[in-house]
Amino acid sequence: MTDTAQAADAAPAEAPSAGTLAAFEAATGFMPVDEGLALYAAAADAAGRTGLPLLEVGSYCGRSTILLADAARRAGTVALTVDHHRGSEEQQPGWEYHDTSLVDPEVGLMDTLPRFRRTLRAAGLEDHVIALVGRSPQVAAVWGSPVGLVFIDGGHTDEHATADYRGWVPHLAADGLLVVHDVFPDPADGGQAPYRIYLRALDEGFQEVSATGSLRVLRRS
Repeated sequence: MTDTAQAADAAPAEAPSAGTLAAFEAATGFMPVDEGLALYAAAADAAGRTGLPLLEVGSYCGRSTILLADAARRAGTVALTVDHHRGSEEQQPGWEYHDTSLVDPEVGLMDTLPRFRRTLRAAGLEDHVIALVGRSPQVAAVWGSPVGLVFIDGGHTDEHATADYRGWVPHLAADGLLVVHDVFPDPADGGQAPYRIYLRALDEGFQEVSATGSLRVLRRS
């Protein structure tokens, strides 16, 4: 057995294997490593306790999906991803996070789905992800089963963040976890919509479990 394989086998359930972490770091995306490790710990906890699928709203090219999929695989469940794959507001032409390599030349629109699929294949995790391609409120409206974790990392306008929260929190199991990304209390650091749904969750009976960078993990009290 190689040193890498031994390290992967020895990795605790709360931490990704060396291979998974390397795939995460190599993937296109914006989440820093410390926040990724906090997300993985929450996913492993939720999957291990509930045995239910882990749901992500806003998967972009699959960087954070790698972590959810690996945690789900270890627990014998799956990761569910909800994304229309046309890019969020700040990823459109003329905006700061626009990536021309992700534009479909035939239609002239963003299309992150091919990169997303390649990311999961390279990480060996395709079989542990169910990709739901569509707009979050539409998918949530027809979804009919509980999930062990809801990770909100979609559009950052109040309209989109609020719709994600309202659509998916009702599907969260009583002992599941809510995770919100890009929570910036100071407006100088970033948009306020994720911060506002974080505050709403606290008002509605969630308690903060951990805070790492802009990532907040919450559980119903």
